[in-house]
Amino acid sequence: MNDEIKKCDILYNLYEMILDRKANPKQGSYTNYLLDEGVDKICKKVGEEATETVIAAKNKALPNFKDELVGEICDLVYHIEVLMVDRGVSMEDVKAKLEERHKKECNKKKFNTRGEY
Repeated sequence: MNDEIKKCDILYNLYEMILDRKANPKQGSYTNYLLDEGVDKICKKVGEEATETVIAAKNKALPNFKDELVGEICDLVYHIEVLMVDRGVSMEDVKAKLEERHKKECNKKKFNTRGEY
């Protein structure tokens, strides 16, 4: 992804903000709290947010179902990005793996082996 597109991509911007918080801690920052607590705390939060996302997805009868689900997905994505920064996984690493798993031949998805998409 070129730099101009990255500037407008909220997922990249969020990742860059988390990287910046790691390099330049800010007093009272939730991101710094998570990074300071370490991988166990971050993983706990990822698990909690994943569970909350599943629960929100199953509560389709609620009048604000979609808003709740989107909010939980956002929380999960944020915590996954914190985990990525903590463990040294870049957005490019994830993008490359997704592209590898979704190779296309003549506009048709290549059938992958078990364990891939």
